[in-house]
This record gives sequence, C-alpha cells and structure tokens, in this order.
Amino acid sequence: MNSLFENTEIAFKLKTDSELERAYFLFKMISKQPLVRIGTAATNFALKAKLPVEGLIRSTVFDHFCGGINEEDCMPVIDKMYTRQVSSVLDYSVEGKETEEQFDSALEKILKIIDFSEHKNAMPIAVFKPTAFGRIDLYEKKSDGKAFTEEEQQEWDRVVARYHKVCKRSKAKDIEVLIDGEESWMQTAADDLVEEMMRTYNTDKAIVYNTLQLYRWDRLNYLKGLHKRAKTDGFIIGMKIVRGAYMEKERKRASENAYKSPICETKEATDTNFNGGLRYILNNNKEIALFIGTHNEDSCHLAMQLMNEVGISKSDNNVWFGQLYGMSDHISFNLAEAGYNVAKYLPFGPVKDVMPYLIRRAEENTSVAGQTNRELELLKTERKRRKI
Repeated sequence: MNSLFENTEIAFKLKTDSELERAYFLFKMISKQPLVRIGTAATNFALKAKLPVEGLIRSTVFDHFCGGINEEDCMPVIDKMYTRQVSSVLDYSVEGKETEEQFDSALEKILKIIDFSEHKNAMPIAVFKPTAFGRIDLYEKKSDGKAFTEEEQQEWDRVVARYHKVCKRSKAKDIEVLIDGEESWMQTAADDLVEEMMRTYNTDKAIVYNTLQLYRWDRLNYLKGLHKRAKTDGFIIGMKIVRGAYMEKERKRASENAYKSPICETKEATDTNFNGGLRYILNNNKEIALFIGTHNEDSCHLAMQLMNEVGISKSDNNVWFGQLYGMSDHISFNLAEAGYNVAKYLPFGPVKDVMPYLIRRAEENTSVAGQTNRELELLKTERKRRKI
C-alpha cells in the first residue's frame, strides 16, 4: 500500500508534456518565497492598473489551478478527469463580496451549478462558502450571541433563505452540497445554520455537509456533540474534514485580542486531531457521511486502512476523498485507479475575481515546504520517466 502514491505514470497520465513542464515551472517558482511575494505584488498592481496581464495569468497559474472562467469553460477539464474516474466539485472561487446583490448573484450561480450537475455523473457534489451568502460581520455578531437590529434580522433571514434554497434544490436533484468552513469567530453561526439544514434535508441520506477544520483543538468535541443530537433527533450527518486554511490569521487575531488561540499548538497535534476525527467518523459510517479533504498521504493511508478494518467498501458513497485541482494528482488519480471515490475541487470564475484564491494557493504552498517539494519530486520523476 505504501507505494500506491509513487506511481507518477497514473498520477500525470492526463498531462501533456507541455502541461507537465508548466507544472514543474510553477512549483519551482512557488518554492521560492521571495518570488511569490514579488509576483503577488506585481500581479495585484498590474490588475489594479488594468494592464493587459490576464492572458499571461490565464495561460500559467490560472489554468493550472482553475478549471475555467465559467461552468461551460470547465467542461473539457471535468470530462477529461472523469475518464480516469475522478469527479469534480465546481467551486465558484470569487471572494470578498459584501452586498445583497452579490449574495443573490452567488446564490443563482450555485443553483445553476446544481442544475448543471444533475445530468453529469462527473459532478455529484456542489460547494459554497458561508460568506458567499452573507456578510462575515453578521455571522460574527450571531456567533457572539449579540442581539440583531431589526434590519440585521431581516438580513440574516435572507441568509437563511439562501441556504434553504440551495439545500432544497440539492435534495431534489440528489446532489450533495459541501459548506466550507471559515474563520473561527464566525463559525458558530455557520455551524448552527448548517445543522438546521441537516435536520431538514438529511433525513434519508447525507445531502448537506458541514466542514470540520481540525487544526482547531475544539472541533472533535463539537463533532461528538453533533453526533449525539443527530442520533436523538434522527438526521444523518454529512461532514467534510480538513486540517484548515486560516492558521496565521487565527493566531494573529487571538494574540491581538488576548484570547487562547483556537489552533492546535503544533502540526503534530493537528495531525493527531485530524486522524482522530477520521477514525471517529469511519467508526460511525452509517450515521456520518465523510468527505476527506486532504493532501496528506499518511492520512489517506490511514483512511484506507480504517475502511478495510471496519468493512467499508471502496465505492461506498458515504466516503469520498478530495484534493484541490492542480495539486496532489499522485493522491487523486492513484486512489481513483484503486477504486475509491475521488473528487477534485475545481475552482472557476473571472480571472481578476479569482486572483485572491490563486494568491492564497501560492502563499500556502510556499509556507508548506514539504507539500511543494513533494510535488516537485514527483514531477521530476515523471519528466525522467518520459525522458523530457
């Protein structure tokens, strides 16, 4: 089993030689922190100055990490990956919106994706961020238990209505919907709202999935409490587990506001927490459906081992593995080749609007040196195998 993720021929089978070279070049650049900082600043400046750089961005970093600028643009990528039994989760990766018009627009986009997915076997899952449907300040106030003004209550009611529209449509079309996790200071309100959706729509199977960011030391207890309520009240839990995406921001805010950081103190503690959550959910597979969002090979091996021990079949729809498009192809395509359910998060949107996502991807890869080095090592191996 330990050699499963070493097969670069399967991992990069869909990449042409030129695409392989582009990937190698990108990860080589990302591995150098000063270049990422300079490139980020230059890109932001060029876009704000309306310089003609979108074509360059599109042909390099955008096309490596994103599926396209709209749903139709993503179809060649979606169909190509599905030839290797890797499904797609279309992720509208436009961030930082704050108006009701923008939230309604995001709602229509997600509903369109769900309708679009209904007749595509390659797209069994949809996704949205809580802040795609409402202001983060509103979630934060709700999380803190502070009373809303009448106007804020009406605004919150519209957020709730957007959630219901998406989850109701997902249930009608039998498309599972993942609701991403965000910053800890707004997450309680999101958790409560997603639980309301699970109670309403997860009566027969998991349609609605929350996200558990397990770099937070309190999340396993939250999961166990949710599980008790689900068993008592008769609904199925859907849960995506990830390590987390806001560590530096979380620690900085905790330090500035003099409260205990919600983030585990060490990477080892985070790994232990993640694997504990994985183990708990797979041991309760009939009551909790699982989407394993990880680029960590050890966690994938553990999941496969636990599935085997508990007697969960590789194709059980209650267990999915997921990675981001443009990363960890050695995990995604080798797992799919072995018969497991695998989906790639496939970001899309206008180039300019998706830049915050792309910059975060580059910065995260730079800060996690092991991830970037692993990508480079595998790309080198495949280049050598192809004699490029």
